[in-house]
Amino acid sequence: EDDDPWTGGENADVVIIAFSDFECPYCGSAAETMAQLVEEYGNDIKVVFRDFPLSFHANAQKAAEAAECAHEQDMFWEMHDMIFANQADLSTGALKGFAEELELDTEEFNECFDTSAAGGSYGVQGTPAFFINGELVTGAQPVENFREVIDKYL
Repeated sequence: EDDDPWTGGENADVVIIAFSDFECPYCGSAAETMAQLVEEYGNDIKVVFRDFPLSFHANAQKAAEAAECAHEQDMFWEMHDMIFANQADLSTGALKGFAEELELDTEEFNECFDTSAAGGSYGVQGTPAFFINGELVTGAQPVENFREVIDKYL
C-alpha cells in the first residue's frame, strides 16, 4: 500500500518490505538491522514497514495501531523506535504515554488510537519477514545475509 511508512530512497532499486510485530523480540533486533542497512545503503534501498501483529501477542495489535496513528502525524519512525525500545510494557496506557513523550497532538492521537484496526496477509507465517525485491528472507538474520540479497540487485 502506498500509505505504508518507509525510509531510505523513494525510488530505490531495492525495496525491502518488512512485516513486523512490535511485541516480537526478534522484530526488535531486525529493526536495528534495517536501520543499519538504510544508514549503509542510503537512497539505494527503500524499507517499507508493514504491520503483522501475531494473534498470540496480546499487545501487538494495539502497538501497531499506535504506530499507525503516529504515522498520521508524520512521527511513525519515532514511535516505531520508542515501542521497540520499551517492549516490556506495551499496554494501552504506555502507548498513549509514548505519544505524549513524542509530543504528538494527543487529542488527535487518542481519537485515532481508540477507533483503529489493522491487518492483512501476504503469505507471511511469522515475524519478522522481509521481501527484498520480492525475495523472502525470514527471521532476524545477520546484516550480511541482507547485504548479500541487496547487492544482487544493485
